[in-house]
Order: sequence, then C-alpha cells, then structure tokens
Amino acid sequence: MSDESVPTPGTDEFVKGLWRENPVFVQVLGMCPALAVSNTARNALAMGLATLFVLVGSNLVVSSLRHFVPRQVRIATYILVIATFVTVVDYAIQAISLDLHKALGAFISLIVVNCLILGRAEAFASRNHVGTALLDALGMGTGFVLALLSLGAVREILGSGSLFGVPLFHEGFQGWVVMILPAGGFFTLAGWLLLFNWLRERRATRLAALEPVGATGGGR
Repeated sequence: MSDESVPTPGTDEFVKGLWRENPVFVQVLGMCPALAVSNTARNALAMGLATLFVLVGSNLVVSSLRHFVPRQVRIATYILVIATFVTVVDYAIQAISLDLHKALGAFISLIVVNCLILGRAEAFASRNHVGTALLDALGMGTGFVLALLSLGAVREILGSGSLFGVPLFHEGFQGWVVMILPAGGFFTLAGWLLLFNWLRERRATRLAALEPVGATGGGR
C-alpha cells in the first residue's frame, strides 16, 4: 500500500512545483509580477499562462541544446532563448486583447528577467534531459499560475466584489479598496504564505509523530 502512494521520479518533477517547491508560496520567486498584476483574476491568469508558456518553451530549448552551448556564454544564450518566447507571448496577447495587453503593460517584457525562468533554465533544464525538463517546467509553471490566480481571485473578490468581472454580491457591497491597490498584494501574499507555512508545519509534525512507529516496525 505504501509503495503505491510514492510518486514516480517523473511524476515528482511535476508535483513538486505545485506544492512542495511552489515558486511563489514556498520559494518566493517572481514577486514583481505576482504583486503587480494580481489585482484581478483575469490579469493574474493571463500573466501566469504567459509565464508558463515561456518556461516550458525555454526549458525545452535549453535542455535540447545543453551539450552544444559553451559554458562561457550559457547565461547569454538562455536569456536570448527566453526573450524569443517572451516576444511571441507579447505579440500573441496584443493580438488577442489590446485591453489585456495594456493592463499587463511592461510586466510582459519583464518575464525575460523573471528569476524563476532563468533559474530553472540554469539549475535544471541545462542539466537534465528533455522529458524531465518538460515535467519540471509544467510543474513550476502550473504552480506559478495557481499562485497568481489565488492572489488575483482573493484581491478581486474582496476589492471589487467580483470574479473574472462577474459580480458576486448585491449592489450595496462595499469593496475593500486597499485590496486592488499595491498594498493589497502584500496583504494577500502574507495571508497565503501564513497558510502554506502552517500546512507545511502541520504535515511535518504529523510525519514526525509517525516516524517512531515506522522505526519500530522496521526493527521487527
């Protein structure tokens, strides 16, 4: 029974980005877009998906070329690869919705210097084969999307009384203006970080409580 619950190495590369090594709530990476564009769920989802696309594309290319890129120029090469995918995303969003493109503003271009993407390219994709790099990018990117969407949903619900532009409360609802301001991003992030840390500590306590039982069973 216990062996079936243990994820395979490939599955673990994907799952770790969703929870155990979530880029926002655990590693606290990509804070600039996470706080700046998460004032609505729509903006947060769009930025998250854009980052996911760039992360997956750059990881695939970096992993495929890892044996051909000289060590001396690897960082410059990674930035060039990332910038190419960011340009694709920039024009795609502009073609889909000009209003969304204006709302995201310069933060689309700033994906190039997102430490999450460059960090995964340097620390993981350049050292692993394509399949593993793809799973890592999908996990980290999806974790980033979920984190931004969690921030954006809370801020929009409390600040505007809506979700994805759809009103949730009666007309007399008074939104918390602070939630749609920059300060609201910090308050919401702090709340989610408290929740994640509490859940991690609770899980660690439960595992520590079970450890002596496992050790006793192994001794027999």
